[in-house]
Amino acid sequence: MNPIFVAIDTPDLERALALAEAATGEAGGVKLGLEFFSAHGPEGVRRLGALGLPVFLDVKLHDIPNTVAKAVEALAPLEPAILTVHASGGRAMLEAAKAAAPAATKVVGVTVLTSLDEADLASAGIHGSPGEQVGRLAQLARESGIDGIVCSGAEVAQAHAQWQDGFFVVPGVRPPGADVGDQKRVVTPAQALADGASVLVIGRPITAAPDPRKAIMDISASLEQTPADLRI
Repeated sequence: MNPIFVAIDTPDLERALALAEAATGEAGGVKLGLEFFSAHGPEGVRRLGALGLPVFLDVKLHDIPNTVAKAVEALAPLEPAILTVHASGGRAMLEAAKAAAPAATKVVGVTVLTSLDEADLASAGIHGSPGEQVGRLAQLARESGIDGIVCSGAEVAQAHAQWQDGFFVVPGVRPPGADVGDQKRVVTPAQALADGASVLVIGRPITAAPDPRKAIMDISASLEQTPADLRI
């Protein structure tokens, strides 16, 4: 499977369709998050899904188990390839999400957002480093029976070591020299893949590029290079 999923975070449907068309044949799929889903809902997902690319539906569900299960059931007709829930929702919630999901949908638990660092965690009452928190939530996710987790490239090697057959989604990935924006824990695509990432979620380096299709092709080519040469 091509590991590159293009993050299409825009409320502009025509722009989203154009980006998805550019990704067709070059990327492994598209990631649709809250910005797109809030603007266009299930019908927007169907429009992009009709282009034939696998859809990663990144809505980060987090509620009581019954509510999350009902939400997953409501999303099931969209047949997302990947669906996110918050791992911090607890074991019962994670189990309910997995039980309600279609067999072909990988349910992954969001651990620590890539915009957060240790100081941010401390301000929320969570003690320890992002890596420690990712480790705790990865263990919870594994025990609950979901397919994997979302974590930054800084933690994916550690997570993969403790969960060899887990499915690891890595956002906040930036090619060498790219602007890191609001991300605080980033690595290059090649490094993330070498460390155990299953899926690389890449947004602005592709979507803000003059030629998004060429940007995808360039990143794909970089995955064949050695990780040590590609660190940010």
